[in-house]
Amino acid sequence: MILAAGRGERMRPLTDHTPKPLLTVGGKPLIVRHLEKLSIAGYRKVVVNHAHLGGQIEQALGTGERWGLQIAYSVEGQGHALETGGGICKALALLGDDPFLVINGDVFIELDYAGLALPRDSLAHLVLVDNPDHHPDGDFVLQGDRVRDQGSPKLTFSGIGVYHPRLFAGCKPVPFPLAPLLRRHMPEGRISGEHFDGYWLDVGTPERYQLLDRMLSNGTGNQS
Repeated sequence: MILAAGRGERMRPLTDHTPKPLLTVGGKPLIVRHLEKLSIAGYRKVVVNHAHLGGQIEQALGTGERWGLQIAYSVEGQGHALETGGGICKALALLGDDPFLVINGDVFIELDYAGLALPRDSLAHLVLVDNPDHHPDGDFVLQGDRVRDQGSPKLTFSGIGVYHPRLFAGCKPVPFPLAPLLRRHMPEGRISGEHFDGYWLDVGTPERYQLLDRMLSNGTGNQS
């Protein structure tokens, strides 16, 4: 699943007429880069949720056939984004009964998606990265392969994780964040994780967007 329903308030005016996932970096929409990587990694079915200007996303991506994918859309409606937790919950019927990968549509990462998996005893497996300058305090602690809420040093959640549908048991498709749900299961050791030390960027501001665009246009980053 690619999360593409965010309004992108911090990216205005760029996102006033274009949904954030369709903004181009290095001449290619950010969400297309995710789709290409998913196809290369062997994924065949992808769910994309959308709200703000979502019709543009469906028009741009279509059925996904050009990438060898089958894309289904979870429509949240203009101005009715459900946050991460609610968005995943609404899409559960499209995602099926097996563990699934979720990617924030507004991140860029030089990570091979084929290597991600959910351990048998986990409800979620998170990809954590080094803390960026704009988020120096981090989010969670990685102890071995388990993610904890307390302790140090903390790492930043990349916005990429593998989840079991049971994590969302009893949820309702209303706006709610994902982090409290993850924290609820951390004391039981049911949230696992890994540290990715390669390039990652949260494309959340015009400055970071322009940085990534320059990097990819100049050929200094992974072009996938």
